[in-house]
Amino acid sequence: MDEVCLNIGDAAGHVYRLLEKGGSNLTNVKKILKESGFDSQTVFMAIGWLAREDKICMQKNGNAWSINLK
Repeated sequence: MDEVCLNIGDAAGHVYRLLEKGGSNLTNVKKILKESGFDSQTVFMAIGWLAREDKICMQKNGNAWSINLK
């Protein structure tokens, strides 16, 4: 696996652990992962990874997206 995929997987782990503490919104997830050194594109790819693995559910509330573990 190349470095990009490893980075996305690492970010997915961060997102998952964050959501284990309770649901969040996309803005908050991006902010917290930015503090850990991940850019927005990597966060989006990590969320896509978790969604593809059927680990999370997302819901749009107005202009905001909420994210929760299944």
